[in-house]
Amino acid sequence: MTFVLKSAASALALSCGVAVMSAAPAHAYTLMDMLRGDRQRSQSTIFMDQMPPGRVGQRGGAGGSLGGLDPEAPLPKVSGPRYYTYKTETLQFVDTGRFADPVVTGAVADVSGSGDASAEPAVQRRFLAQAKVRANADVAKALEAYYGDSRNPLVWVEGNQINDRAKSAMLVLADAAVVGLDPADYAVQTPDIDPANPDPAFRDRALTQFELDLSAKVLAFVQDTVRGRVDPNKISGYHDFQRKVVNLAPVLKLARLSPDVGAYIGSRSPDSPQFQALKAELAKLRAADGGNEERIVVSLDKLLRPGESSPEIANIVKAIGKHGSETLRTDHAATLAAYAGSIDYSPDIVSLVEDFQKERGLKPDGVIGQATVRAMTGGDTNASKIDKLVVAMEQARWLPEDLGSRYVMINQPAYMVYYHNDGKEQLSMRVVVGGKNNQTYFFDDEIETVEFNPFWGVPQSIIINEMLPKLRSDPNYLDQLGYEVEVNGHAVASSSVDWYGSTNNVSVRQPPSSDNALGELKILFPNSHAIYMHDTPSKSFFKRDMRALSHGCVRLANPRAMAAAVLGTTVDDVAKQIASGQNHAVRVPQKIPVYVSYFTAWPNKDGVVEYFDDVYGRDAYVDKAFDATTKARGAQI
Repeated sequence: MTFVLKSAASALALSCGVAVMSAAPAHAYTLMDMLRGDRQRSQSTIFMDQMPPGRVGQRGGAGGSLGGLDPEAPLPKVSGPRYYTYKTETLQFVDTGRFADPVVTGAVADVSGSGDASAEPAVQRRFLAQAKVRANADVAKALEAYYGDSRNPLVWVEGNQINDRAKSAMLVLADAAVVGLDPADYAVQTPDIDPANPDPAFRDRALTQFELDLSAKVLAFVQDTVRGRVDPNKISGYHDFQRKVVNLAPVLKLARLSPDVGAYIGSRSPDSPQFQALKAELAKLRAADGGNEERIVVSLDKLLRPGESSPEIANIVKAIGKHGSETLRTDHAATLAAYAGSIDYSPDIVSLVEDFQKERGLKPDGVIGQATVRAMTGGDTNASKIDKLVVAMEQARWLPEDLGSRYVMINQPAYMVYYHNDGKEQLSMRVVVGGKNNQTYFFDDEIETVEFNPFWGVPQSIIINEMLPKLRSDPNYLDQLGYEVEVNGHAVASSSVDWYGSTNNVSVRQPPSSDNALGELKILFPNSHAIYMHDTPSKSFFKRDMRALSHGCVRLANPRAMAAAVLGTTVDDVAKQIASGQNHAVRVPQKIPVYVSYFTAWPNKDGVVEYFDDVYGRDAYVDKAFDATTKARGAQI
């Protein structure tokens, strides 16, 4: 992953997130303890008492002596990407200067203003040059190409009035909310023409302004519904997408020739099953009486365990009956039908809860805590669900419309990864993703390699933020742990390195072992952020409901199963590869798309939309980008 070194040094290429976890004296606990998150110590307690006085820049002798150094000299730090104040795309005035060509098929310009009907198109076309329209560069280019060609007639105006085609298009734009867009972004005022006004110039000027306004909005709608309203890369450094290029050149011609222009414009929205599920869910929630439907409340002030009793059992059964999947309700139909209001947390209710927890990605132990309560009660209000759906629909547009028949999707807020083959989900498992200070990026790539018995190349972020405190206290620290250290590509003892100098040319790696930070294997999809999926010795993390705990890479609960899936082999074969004990890599037979995604609302394999906590708070930044975009587009000329 790429971060910034806050010193005179340049940017460093890092791996698996920026390290912000604190360090501790070498004798207290190991690096693996720190990476597992078992303990935390304050850096401020490590050095101030141990460093001898001196001045910044002095170096000790061979062996990494600490003598002569300033105890107040700050440690260098590597920080991660940041979130931005969203900057909208520049809107420019469309160059209407060459729209005035009066030579139009079937019409001769009537510059006398006599009102001859045959001259209407040419007269109106003359007034196109006086219209003022602002649009982004792509929309402006499409407008200039269409109206700059004198052979192209007007699309939305016929004679002295707007046509049915325009009315149909405006209905679609006014209904943009059904596909997760904001109708305010595409609003067009119909020309205010007084039939009693004898001045044809006034009328034609208004009609031609409307013509260009509506064309600009239709083009913007088509572009937005294909690629999204906002540029994800302007939201934060954690977003990394190649923004889609939408071919707008034929849109106006096709709109003019289409027998049903409303259907044509509407057809440009994504039609993937995931997008359609989000769209249907959005319509359902908006139809639910403005979000005022009855909400089931489960009030527990402590954990409810199997065998205990609670007056909330009735609400628990009711909530699962409402929010559980159709499959779950079918499997437990007898239990749901037979429940008669008992307060006992009986085995049949426990089984119902366990299956509900399992399908929601929670630990299926039957213990009901706040995470389970949130899932079974819907967790969010209708308003917050709608907001999550709108954000999810926007983000879905950043990905390919067709995810492919075979792909891997990691959904960070769900803490889950899913393997799809032949268009069906064939494998899913829990994952651990980056913590809030070490966030996993949002991007897509292709899986290329599985590496068995991997070395762990320690990222510069961890060397600088976490190891330096230990190494300045005990330069032998890495030697004692069995780590390999190189300077400019040459193997050296860690005790021989000047750990008060730059670490740019220093590399550290952990050899394969049972305690290796990457475990038995890693699954690689080479990217500029050095994020990958991997095993981990920290198995206890998968038992937690909140699993944003890593340095940025994605830890797998069942790495052997995922490796077998992407390699198209068996778990037994994967086990044999690991048993060799040798570090080696195997290419996947065919590259597999992987979507390292971030959706707080997303349909499961049954098409039921599930909602998740916004662990990084990213939805709020998307909402801010929406607001900024609408404000910029609505600004007066």
